[in-house]
Amino acid sequence: MIETFTRLFGTDPVVHGLVGGLVIATLNLFGASLVFVWRNPSERALDGALGFAAGVMLAASFTSLIIPGIEVYSGGNPLPVLVGVGLGALFLDRSDVLVPHAHYLVTGQRRSDAADPRRDPSVDDSRFAGVVLFVLAITLHNIPEGLAVGVGFGSGDLETAIPLMFAIGIQNIPEGLAVSVAAINAGLDRRAYAVFAGVRSGVVEIPIAVIGAYAVGTVSFLLPYAMGFAAGAMLFVISDEIVPETHTGGHERIATLGTIFGVIVMLYLDIALA
Repeated sequence: MIETFTRLFGTDPVVHGLVGGLVIATLNLFGASLVFVWRNPSERALDGALGFAAGVMLAASFTSLIIPGIEVYSGGNPLPVLVGVGLGALFLDRSDVLVPHAHYLVTGQRRSDAADPRRDPSVDDSRFAGVVLFVLAITLHNIPEGLAVGVGFGSGDLETAIPLMFAIGIQNIPEGLAVSVAAINAGLDRRAYAVFAGVRSGVVEIPIAVIGAYAVGTVSFLLPYAMGFAAGAMLFVISDEIVPETHTGGHERIATLGTIFGVIVMLYLDIALA
């Protein structure tokens, strides 16, 4: 896998970061486009899919970022990585203050209520503004994913970076689908608009991946801090957004099983693609 990757894309870590960003953004687009064929995914299915995404992110945070950041890039000193973890979580916390939880901005209700046929299907200015804020919120949450991929490739460790790229890309599929479904539930009944919302949330990952690869390649001492930052931000998203969201509709069991399956998939990718 590594030989094939370098033969196709050379050895420049910044180019690798660009490729990684394109891969994960493309898979986000694929997930967003699923609404064309899976027109009415149930809340149970979405909760299971988002639980899977959380499991992938959880395992990746440790196997591809925190552990190698401490053991390989900090010489066994955990402090730089742990500082990065704290800063990443703080960044997402402050971002959430500026962009409130998307779910209630879009519908003002739970997802199940948003599907109520008595709800006015028209799209007014305030509802459209809510969708814009929702996409902005998801975009902020895509930043650590793009950064994780960029930092992974910037480190030059393709054995870690390639599995991380595929793992983040795979978890972007249910994420992209969730964005599109939320846009539809908000009243944007034209699926093209819903897919646009999903695409928009993933586009930010490409430049962030390139910036991450360039930054850690240029200023090498930033690498363990950046790895910790990406991990901390992803852990914050898991605990503050995905887990509460998937446990409020009575489908916590399927969400939990999805999380466990996501961990298993990430661990397998970490070994199989190394």
